[in-house]
Amino acid sequence: MLKKALLEHLRAKRTIRRSRHASLKRKGLGQIKNLVSITERPASVEDRAIPGHWEGDLIGGSKNSYIATLVERHSRYVMLVKVANKDTESVIS
Repeated sequence: MLKKALLEHLRAKRTIRRSRHASLKRKGLGQIKNLVSITERPASVEDRAIPGHWEGDLIGGSKNSYIATLVERHSRYVMLVKVANKDTESVIS
């Protein structure tokens, strides 16, 4: 009787597999803290009336090559810079 009662609480199936991606997502890695959505930007920035507002992006290419892009919203002036890594220090400098 005791053995049956104990066996009911043990797993009989194989273990559940989880990908590494799922475990990183659960830990919150790779996410930007204090992220502000692009839909929440002020109207003065949205209509491109005032110069001086910049948008930035990082383009990842083949063989771990990266290009940082900066676009001025009023004049649509574009700056492209080759970056060694995609970590914060490399992109900001």
